[in-house]
Amino acid sequence: MSAFCDGVSRRDAIRVGAASLFGASFALPQLLRASEKAKPAKDVSLIFVFLHGGQSHLDTFDLKPDAPAEFRGDFNPMRTKVPGLLMCDLLPKVGAQVDKYSLVRSFRHHNSDHGPADHYILTGFFPTAGFNPSLSPNNQKPCVGSVVSKFLGPKGAVPAYVALPKVHPSGGAAYLGAAHAPFVIDADPSAPNFSVPDLVPPPAIASDRLHDRKALLETVDRFHKSAESKANAQAGAVGTFRDKAFDLMTSPQAKKAFDIHAEPEKLRDEYGRHSLGQSCLMARRLVEAGVRCVTIDHSNWDTHDGNFAVLKNSLLPMYDTAIATLFRDLADRGLLESTLVVVTGEFGRTPRINKNAGRDHWGPAFTVLLGGGGVKGGVVVGKTDARAEKPATDPYGPEDLFATMYALMGIDPKAEAHTPDGRPIALVNNGRVMSELL
Repeated sequence: MSAFCDGVSRRDAIRVGAASLFGASFALPQLLRASEKAKPAKDVSLIFVFLHGGQSHLDTFDLKPDAPAEFRGDFNPMRTKVPGLLMCDLLPKVGAQVDKYSLVRSFRHHNSDHGPADHYILTGFFPTAGFNPSLSPNNQKPCVGSVVSKFLGPKGAVPAYVALPKVHPSGGAAYLGAAHAPFVIDADPSAPNFSVPDLVPPPAIASDRLHDRKALLETVDRFHKSAESKANAQAGAVGTFRDKAFDLMTSPQAKKAFDIHAEPEKLRDEYGRHSLGQSCLMARRLVEAGVRCVTIDHSNWDTHDGNFAVLKNSLLPMYDTAIATLFRDLADRGLLESTLVVVTGEFGRTPRINKNAGRDHWGPAFTVLLGGGGVKGGVVVGKTDARAEKPATDPYGPEDLFATMYALMGIDPKAEAHTPDGRPIALVNNGRVMSELL
């Protein structure tokens, strides 16, 4: 697997789902237990597409054709059905769906390093001293999916928060605890033999024992006695929620939700037979089945070298089929009003092209796409200066994105969560709702 420019492999170490259902941790039953009492205030789900590495705003949604050659790049602007809204001509399918989403071009923050910027975009909080981006999880504050899990809880047998095809190191629950960590697929939905191990009994268990709950639970026991002895206050509920973990494994609803092979071949082709396309299709299946939040970690958008060739030949064709079809498919199924879609990298790319025909990290300006879930379509919020180096209008940042997402989902942006010792912590760091989108 490719590494980012900081040399850190982005494979996660969390196995709350996939490989850990039959392991030693007990996060999945905790997830079920801690979310049981939560009641949704507004029935809106979230698909958060994280373009890991940093998408170039100048080569997608904020082209500057009149800028000097060392800034403007190789691509041409394309008209869309919204008058005056231009975007890269390598995104024709995305352009055709522009009435279903809006763009925030005046987005920015103050950091251009992967690890801290990742944490900032995925949690709404810039990390403080002691942050170690090489850890997994590395959360000082909970990821958006964990907050959604805490405040809205699951619907039916499916988890509240699912990460695919893997979980980002900053996709964890922090002080909210393992109960609100993601259910991790840890498999690429575009693989021909894709399956979710948690929904399949381990090979060591004979098929005739699958429905023998007592025998199965004696064989598949995720709770070591040592773990129970360290959590005496919860020990009485362990058996109940272990049973719920079993129920997830044997749930027809869960199996159906994760069965991407049930989709028509034509639709799978339209999404694109690649990781981003099939992850977006899986995300649609999951929110349709009741999952509250799906995060998609897609890489590698870290285009220091050959930015234009990589975008043209690989990244933008994948983006075009995946994101366009996601919006169209959600709309066709009547799910767009109840599904908020956010697409962003951790930052943009440098306006000035480097000596390797690439663009480097750039936090001072980039574009965030939001659609569905109550967001207006075809709106452009803000603008950047003539070279897309910084916002030329009142800027927005991660705090504002989180205030907006939570407000749309029925979570009070001014609400607080509590650490295990009872200390209150704000969900949003003084963010404001981006009212132009609503």
